[in-house]
Amino acid sequence: MVSLITGDGIGPEISEAAVTLLDAVTEICGADIKIVPLKAGDAALAESGHALPQDTLDVIKRSDVCLKAPVGESAADVIIRLRLMMDLYANIRPAKSYRGLPALRDDIDMVIVRENTEDLYTGAEFETGDAAIALRIISRKGSARIARHAFETARLRNKQKLVTCVHKSNVMRVTDGIFAQECARVSQDYPDIRFEEMYVDACAMNMIRRPQKFDVIVTTNLFGDILSDESSQAAGGLGMAPGANIGDRFALFEPVHGAAFDIAGRGVANPASMILSAAMMLEWLAARHGDQKCADAADMLERAVQDVVSQGAKTLDVGGDMTTMQFTRRVASQLCAA
Repeated sequence: MVSLITGDGIGPEISEAAVTLLDAVTEICGADIKIVPLKAGDAALAESGHALPQDTLDVIKRSDVCLKAPVGESAADVIIRLRLMMDLYANIRPAKSYRGLPALRDDIDMVIVRENTEDLYTGAEFETGDAAIALRIISRKGSARIARHAFETARLRNKQKLVTCVHKSNVMRVTDGIFAQECARVSQDYPDIRFEEMYVDACAMNMIRRPQKFDVIVTTNLFGDILSDESSQAAGGLGMAPGANIGDRFALFEPVHGAAFDIAGRGVANPASMILSAAMMLEWLAARHGDQKCADAADMLERAVQDVVSQGAKTLDVGGDMTTMQFTRRVASQLCAA
């Protein structure tokens, strides 16, 4: 069972697109998936007084995986709570340039592996006098397990076989020092994977100067949040950027972008990031359950998006003029023609 948070703003629109294509591709491949729509976010908060209602949470806990559309101002009460509650410690954000999109280069293919449960995003902050203090929590355990996930990702990708550890240990010598040390220590277990370190400011510069040189980047929560938006834009825009939150027993998949209230209801939102997040979800289900039908569906769905974009089918945000459902129907047609 797939629990689907339909979200706020453009969330319901791109959720509809994703469900349409999930239904199509799983029918073609013979995969058996049941999708259960759920409410969470601003609308749920206004209706029930809770951004993440208990009945929604109960269904998510019973499901095999969660697919989530963007939510609004209550995002922290939804996604950060779920990350911490379900221990979804690995945030995975691929950035890949597709032919036909306004990317910096046509050979960008990287993945940012971001620690997802520590750092400043724990929300441990308080006021004292006329100042405010935020606690940055970096543990050896958290750093080691995200490093291991990054090396396993690099091994499975079989691209450049390079892991770049991004930190700022020359300034934050204790917290980032621990992160860098643990990444270097874990690298010793992966002699087949090259390892390098890079300060976060240098990484931000190189993501513009030479994005094609990156393979897998592993970094802390705050740095990863910022760098993944930059990498997505370098590869063609946030509208094409999928994301995953993965733990040892559960996973949640979602677009990188927000709820985009300024275009909500107009039917012009780019559904590609939600569709590609759904493809990542199918890939995870395939690996977890040894389900070749889900693996075939994941590959078919990603290739269909790639094909229609390369043929010039684009929404407004990436220089096209197609509506959300026009793009969706074009991908559906491509699936049927495959």
